[in-house]
Amino acid sequence: MARRPRTARAALNGAVAAGGAPRRAGRGGAGRGAALGGGGGSAVMPARRGRPRRAAARALARASRAEAAWREFAASFTRTGMVPPAEPGLVAVEAAEGTAVLLLAPRQALTFTGKCRLRCLYGAVRLLGFAVASHHPGLPVFSPATHCALSLEALPGARPPAATLRQLRAAARAAMRSHRVRRQARVKLMARFSPDCAVVLLEHLDTPVTRFLLSHPPLSRLFEPQKKEESSFTPEDAVLASVGIVKCSSDRGLLVSESMCLALEELIQACCAEDEGVPLVLVCGPKNTGKSTFNRYLINLLLNRLPVVEYMECDIGQTEFTPPGCVSLSSITEPVLGPPFTHQQMPRKMVYYGQTSCEQDTERYLDVVKYVFSCYKKEVPLVINTMGWVKGEGLLLLIDIIRLLAPSHIVQMDVCDWKAMPPLTPEHVHFSAGLHTKGKQQSKCKQLGVGSTESWKYSEGEDMSAPQHKLLYVHPEFPRAGVAGEARVHSGILRDMSILGYLGHLQSPDIGAVLPLHSLVPYQVPFNAVALRVIHTDVAPSNIMYAVNASWVGLCCIPEEVRCQTDGPVLLTQTPVCDCLGFGIVRGVDMEKKLYHILTPVPPENLRLVNCLLLGNIAIPNCVLVGQQGIEGEIPYVTSDYNYSIMGSGKLRKKKQHLKRREFPFECDYT
Repeated sequence: MARRPRTARAALNGAVAAGGAPRRAGRGGAGRGAALGGGGGSAVMPARRGRPRRAAARALARASRAEAAWREFAASFTRTGMVPPAEPGLVAVEAAEGTAVLLLAPRQALTFTGKCRLRCLYGAVRLLGFAVASHHPGLPVFSPATHCALSLEALPGARPPAATLRQLRAAARAAMRSHRVRRQARVKLMARFSPDCAVVLLEHLDTPVTRFLLSHPPLSRLFEPQKKEESSFTPEDAVLASVGIVKCSSDRGLLVSESMCLALEELIQACCAEDEGVPLVLVCGPKNTGKSTFNRYLINLLLNRLPVVEYMECDIGQTEFTPPGCVSLSSITEPVLGPPFTHQQMPRKMVYYGQTSCEQDTERYLDVVKYVFSCYKKEVPLVINTMGWVKGEGLLLLIDIIRLLAPSHIVQMDVCDWKAMPPLTPEHVHFSAGLHTKGKQQSKCKQLGVGSTESWKYSEGEDMSAPQHKLLYVHPEFPRAGVAGEARVHSGILRDMSILGYLGHLQSPDIGAVLPLHSLVPYQVPFNAVALRVIHTDVAPSNIMYAVNASWVGLCCIPEEVRCQTDGPVLLTQTPVCDCLGFGIVRGVDMEKKLYHILTPVPPENLRLVNCLLLGNIAIPNCVLVGQQGIEGEIPYVTSDYNYSIMGSGKLRKKKQHLKRREFPFECDYT
């Protein structure tokens, strides 16, 4: 028992070298035995020839215990951060409850799913194209399993050139102290500190929108990974999980092709040049080719150099900043670090088209596009998103949009075999006929049935038939690119998530229980104060209140004053092209008091301008109606006792019945 302290002391003296690091094998010819014995030989002395075997066994046992003690002692240095691990890996330390500090080496990336609030304390990191530096405030980051996973990458060269290593270390320590990072965490991170690294603070994020979405059972695992990663679980993974994110494979992140890099470089150069005018970038391509992801990446890159970027949404089926069925023009000043349901906002100009496809009324669609585009002042770059309908009449309609908007750059995304659409070169657009416009070869021919399109045709003397745009090809290289049926999540589910994200603004900003929508107090709107119009179909006046009840409506403003001699309702005979100020749910219709009960997050100062309700083909998500909390007995607006023999009461038959429907993990439907 008297020799153990000497053995431990010898291990301590041999293990602690200059700077508190253990001596490694191969340095000065000394291996692990040298560290254990404090010299250059082995710690286990060979027994003499005449010594009994029992004494040799005891010596071997003592040496084995000493080696185990050394291993535990050396591991304690690694755990406290005084010794870097043998292989460079991710460094994540818990800073406080619900917060963590992450250190990334230059060019090191973390691909993750989940949600958190990100703040860069030292250096700079890049997230979906946006460079986050220490002067930026905390940014909310959303990486759900339904979309491409986000990747956080450290940017080199972010340090001041004249600063010394000591000054940089002091700056990093001061930044961590100011955000109340624990001393133990600071010690561990500073042991791996380098001048070109990045130190990031991650905080647990809980917003009213995410709380509302996660309260619905089909979306309760929205920010959780769907497949378990093969890599082993590490203490760093536990730290990240405490914040709300999970590390995943880099293959699930954004796969940037070479053609995408070249297109982005040229667009950034054109948008930042001051002598070539303001660029108008139109992005087009088939479904599931990454148009929305490309737009977010481009917007974030532009926001690195410009204070604001304009964005025009022409895809009424998959909108970015509004609920579905809208054509809008938005001014973007903050980076886009999440899918559409996380950044629903009020655009500068918005028109509610009322459907997710414009096949039934392409003329009104072009009227709406021109009306919204008229608000653009051509002072900052404009990014234009288009529909994925690029076959048949959809391609002809796209040519009409190109002639109408006259973009300076067209980004065409398609697979390499060009099966979906031909290259939209200036010559092709110039000579090809659109759906409502004529090409050069048809300029002298008479076109029949275009009387209703005169309202949006070009003014006299303006030659819009000869576009001079720059065409940029982007060939996506992610798996199943261009195959619409192989999308990660069905488009209908994404639309429901956008509506739920919009309704999430009804929740209180204070952290607490989610309030069901039926417990919120609606606005009372008299029948004769607003005009009413059903967009997508003809409804008899005697049945229109049945259609409006429990429906999603656009809150719009028409220039004409609504006048009614009676108590209403006021019915419009034609669908107007007018400003939309927001959306709401008609919770009920009081026929005795002649009142609509409308639930909406639109502020009262904007509601005073609303004088028109537009009912389109956009439905309230089923999970809102079926999953109402605290309801005893029959659920309002939902019934199973119904006579399906009545004409029009059964389920709608969908086209393409021969195609097999896929199963999705985020089905917003309980049926």
